[in-house]
Amino acid sequence: MDNQKYTVSSTPHILSGDSIEKIMRDVLIALAPAALAGIYFFGIRALMLIILSIAACVFFEGMYQKITKQPVTVTDLSAAVTGLLLAMNLPAAAPFWIPIVGAFFAIIIAKQLFGGLGQNFINPALAGRAFLLASYPAEMTAWTEPVRNFFNLGTDAVSSATPLSLMQNGVDSISSATPVVDVTDLILGNTAGCLGETCAIALILGGCYLLYKKVISWHIPAVYILTVFVLSYVLGRDGFMTGDPVFEIFAGGLMLGAIFMATDYSSSPTTPTGQLIMGFGCGLMTVIIRVYGGYAEGVSYSILLMNLAAPLIERYTKPRVFGKKGATKNA
Repeated sequence: MDNQKYTVSSTPHILSGDSIEKIMRDVLIALAPAALAGIYFFGIRALMLIILSIAACVFFEGMYQKITKQPVTVTDLSAAVTGLLLAMNLPAAAPFWIPIVGAFFAIIIAKQLFGGLGQNFINPALAGRAFLLASYPAEMTAWTEPVRNFFNLGTDAVSSATPLSLMQNGVDSISSATPVVDVTDLILGNTAGCLGETCAIALILGGCYLLYKKVISWHIPAVYILTVFVLSYVLGRDGFMTGDPVFEIFAGGLMLGAIFMATDYSSSPTTPTGQLIMGFGCGLMTVIIRVYGGYAEGVSYSILLMNLAAPLIERYTKPRVFGKKGATKNA
């Protein structure tokens, strides 16, 4: 006992073996199945968009930190995760300058100008997508049918509407006599859409991996998906209790958003109760936008809006300090 050394320090005393690099590496591993599925369905053009997006995000983060004389932290892989997520939100037919412009907005405007990793109040990749969609709507909605040809450069791609667009325009892509999109195609990813939102099964596998590694908790994804499932049936596109909940949870970017974007550490609540509220709010707004709005997809904007509400949710759901009466109210 006399030879032991003791360290006296202030709280917190809980240590973890996790690091930013380890967490981000797990996220990249979890996204790999969906990325590979996107490359399989849309060809080498999808791979080029992914590489460009990741490289641009890493470059802009390193350049900004160099210019502002900050430590360069690109090795923590957070910029690479942002780049991959941004690429997953792009159509395969997007011009190659699109991910570069999106990466600039995501890294410089949405992340670094607010203090960098951990200080951004919205998800950078979603912010980049929202900027691109508002600025270049034609390029961001240039949907094409899957070609399942690795060497496809887009020259033989066939333009097509996404399943959600077809549903919004009155074409029942699931239950009509001549279905446009089968449920199996939605699950496997054999549909028009963004690179990473089409293959639901690949995204679910990635989510299971993140849950196993304890990178995310179940609260936000489960409540988000369940809320969309229930409310999409109750509200219905054709009236009360007429919705197709199976279609709604597998179509579009719901799985990608619920598993990989709504769970972003910096822009979502940390308390379990707050995460439940976050998931419900995202699901509620997604259904409202899809059913009553003029935009076929509602995932991106729903998560961004709930990102803005996260500090308020955190304030009213954080646990009371032990032994301090009214700590939550006075915080």
